[in-house]
Amino acid sequence: MGIAITLQQFLEAQSVPYDVMEHKRTGCSQRTADASHVPSECFAKGVVVKHKDGYLLTIVPASRQVRLEEVGRWLERPVALATEEEASALFPDCEHGAVPPIAAAYGLAAVVDASLEGHEHVYFEGGDHQALVHVTGPQFRRLMEQVPHGQFSA
Repeated sequence: MGIAITLQQFLEAQSVPYDVMEHKRTGCSQRTADASHVPSECFAKGVVVKHKDGYLLTIVPASRQVRLEEVGRWLERPVALATEEEASALFPDCEHGAVPPIAAAYGLAAVVDASLEGHEHVYFEGGDHQALVHVTGPQFRRLMEQVPHGQFSA
């Protein structure tokens, strides 16, 4: 499948240069980072959470887990993980579980974990389980400049 068309069009519209790296199919972001020889703290993964008013994409490193209670505190309302079916409906041109962390491409609200700041390179799923997108740290920061930052992973 490769990079999802929605993501590709968004990155091109934003004039964000990127590379696509192929990797063997894996079951989770941490394994993808390992298989691609990418530091997991530089691998941004998207985790969809739901709340009473809708959905929010939380963006954290592959090496960390979303702390739902911290996200809920930040939102001032309880949150829970979205089901795989709910997440798939929000990312219709992506394979199940291969959520790109670029919420704006899909019209979603997001928060990005502060631990992703300051990296020279950032990598993320391109919409399937075999294509990894690489952008420079400054380009990732530009993509995330309108996204609220916080500390909600461990």
